[in-house]
Formats: sequence, structure tokens, C-alpha cells
Amino acid sequence: MGNRVAAIQMVSTSSVEENLEAAARLIAAAAREGAGMVVLPEVFAVLEGGPMRDFGEREGQGPIQDFLSAQAREHGLVLVGGTAPLISRPTAEGGEEVVGAKVRAASLVYDAAGDAIARYDKIHLFDVEVADRQANYRESDSYEAGSELVSVSTPLGCLGLFVCYDLRFPELYRQLRSRDVELITVPAAFTRVTGEAHWEVLLRARAIENQCYVIGAAQGGRHNAKRETWGHSMIVDPWGRVLDCLPQGEGLVMADLDLDSLRDIRARMPVQTQRRL
Repeated sequence: MGNRVAAIQMVSTSSVEENLEAAARLIAAAAREGAGMVVLPEVFAVLEGGPMRDFGEREGQGPIQDFLSAQAREHGLVLVGGTAPLISRPTAEGGEEVVGAKVRAASLVYDAAGDAIARYDKIHLFDVEVADRQANYRESDSYEAGSELVSVSTPLGCLGLFVCYDLRFPELYRQLRSRDVELITVPAAFTRVTGEAHWEVLLRARAIENQCYVIGAAQGGRHNAKRETWGHSMIVDPWGRVLDCLPQGEGLVMADLDLDSLRDIRARMPVQTQRRL
């Protein structure tokens, strides 16, 4: 397995079948280009398709998870499955079913054998007002927040998992930096308004602060009459340089990781050991 990573950008719809077909096509394209890790965007399988509970799956069961496992195994790569709507809490939390009509936004990681090796549930839910056609976003109406930070060892480096709105909370990233995380994935569906203002600067800031590679896989386009996402999927290196970016539409961005360079940056500028607070 090589050291190349790919972030997939989609314009997901309310059709799970169409979204999975698009994801499969893009994963295959990344694999042909030598990707050893592929990251899908947030809500890649269904976006604005009605109550998320209707699409919810138990951990380890269901067509979305079956798809992710099969794709990782078929192409022999690490697959970060954007987010999937799960109705059960993580096994580490007891695995109980989420009560009521809500689901968890779970970012699932599969290894090259198709085995699930990590699950991160989005901690910060997007309950905000935005100056766009939709205006009000209340993820807490449909989602239950997670509570645990997650990192996992992969053949490409130690990976830290986050989702979308988490990007605005740097204290999360600092905690995982203490675990020697080298790669950070950020599946997202930033709105056009908030993305244009803040997406790139936040990704680059998290990369610089934590001396990590940051892989932002985004939704990028118009999904319906009200919902438009910013796109600009990108991969940022530990010095804050944007290695590749896709402004809008379906596609992928790719970059080769250089962990020797990452470790050199950390050795020359040891911010982790120089922290005072």
C-alpha cells in the first residue's frame, strides 16, 4: 500500500442508490491512481432525503456499511466512509440504540481487508443560522452528538477523525495531537456561505497548529432548491500548503504523504513540547 491519499468530492442527492454508484465510481478512480487511503464526504450516502432515521443502520449491519466494507476490500485500501447514519451508539459506549427519531453521524474506517477498524461519532452539531436560502440548520433535530475522540493506526500513519463543524473547535485537534496523530480527516458538507468565508483557513490552521496532514473531503454543489455546499475539497500539508483542491462538482483530489518531512517539521519546531497551558 502506497502513501497516496485521496479526498472524494460529491454532490449527493436523496437517492442512496445513485449516491453509492457515484461513490463507487470515484473510489475506483482513486484506486487506479494509486491511492492507499480514500476519504468520502459527510452524508455521502444520502443528503436531504427526509428523516435520517429512515436510513439508519445498526453498527456492523446495513447496506451503507456493507458498501464501504466491500469497496475497501475490492480496492485494497483504507476507506474513511464520510459519515453514515447509525441508530446504535458505539460498542465502546454499550451499543445501545439511540432513542427517539435521531441517529449518530458516524465516520467509519475500514482497512484493506474490509474490516471496520474505527468509528467516530460527530461531537459538534451544526445548529446555526446562515445567510442562504435554507437559513436555519438544526442538526440536533436529527442527530445525537457523540462524545469520544478517536484515533487509529493505519499503514499511512496515525489517523485522527473529525467531521465538518468539529473543524471550528481547535481544542479537539490539540487533544489528538497528544496521541501523535499524523493525519486528520474532515468529511464535510460546509454551506456555500460558511465555506467561502472559513473552510480553507480553518483547514490550513488545523494543519499548521498540529503539524499534521489534513484531508478535507467535501460536498460541492447544488443539491436542491435550498441546499448548496461549498466544495473545495483539499489536502493540506503540515506546513499549511494546499497540495490539491477541487473547487466544485464531483471529483477527487490527491496527494502523496511525506511523513519524514512531517517529523522534521515537528523536530525543528517542537510546539507540542513547548506548550505552556
